[in-house]
Amino acid sequence: MGRGDLTDAEWARLRPYLPWNVGRGGRWKDHRRVINGILFRLRTGIPWRDLPARFGKWKTVHDRQRRWSADGTWERVLRAVQADADATGGIDWSMVSVDSTVCRAHQHAAGARREAPRNSGKRTRPVQHRPDEGLGRSRGGLTTKIHVVGEGGLRPLATLVTPGQWGDAPQMVPVLERVKVPRPAGGRPRTRPGHLGGDKAYSSLRNRRYLRRRQIKHTIPERKDQRANRKRRGSAGGRPTGFDTTVYKRRNEVERLINRLKNYRAVATRFDKRAYVFHGSVTAASVRLWIRP
Repeated sequence: MGRGDLTDAEWARLRPYLPWNVGRGGRWKDHRRVINGILFRLRTGIPWRDLPARFGKWKTVHDRQRRWSADGTWERVLRAVQADADATGGIDWSMVSVDSTVCRAHQHAAGARREAPRNSGKRTRPVQHRPDEGLGRSRGGLTTKIHVVGEGGLRPLATLVTPGQWGDAPQMVPVLERVKVPRPAGGRPRTRPGHLGGDKAYSSLRNRRYLRRRQIKHTIPERKDQRANRKRRGSAGGRPTGFDTTVYKRRNEVERLINRLKNYRAVATRFDKRAYVFHGSVTAASVRLWIRP
């Protein structure tokens, strides 16, 4: 077993949730070695072609990562290990936090091609800044933003990938809607935390109304311009928002979680050309955080 490979305990937790039948009677080959290759690339950020020979053919490792990112396998595995942790009381639902982080995109991440219509006779052309590819232009170059909902154990409940220049407030609802932890006994998945923490970037009337409608308590500081506008309107501006400084201190948990995710170099810097593959890389890193003892 090499440095960073799955331990026997981690493999025992992960193995039951992996797909084993390819179709038409076929079976996947040696999941453990391939996943170790995926984790090695996530940790080091090296090109796929430079994977050490002990992980087998680099294309086998790359193709499985791409396929599992496209068909939702990594998402299903993440929810399965989350359900396993929730069944034993391993998820702190009393307080979750939301935050985002910007990742620089390598030059090789640009230029995802648009599919040309069939029988059109036209060649595909590179398109660099499509919103669905999660690439944004900033002063420093191309960037991608990862939005994270984390629980108190420093593990992600949900992630969302957007272009780097997109704001945080409009993405709070979409990333919270991705929190769906299945219940082993059946029924609807668990989606609602007891309390939500966020910085002032998430302070908006829309977000507060959404949280109140779902009966989720929240600690989000009010921005100065919003506070001044509320006071200017007098009684029509409504009541001041509640804010507990002691509870707000727990928001550092999601910041520490982001640091753990960005320990993986292929997450801290985006090398993947397609957004769904990069989201699969973030999800695979999240799975590793969940199965660690």
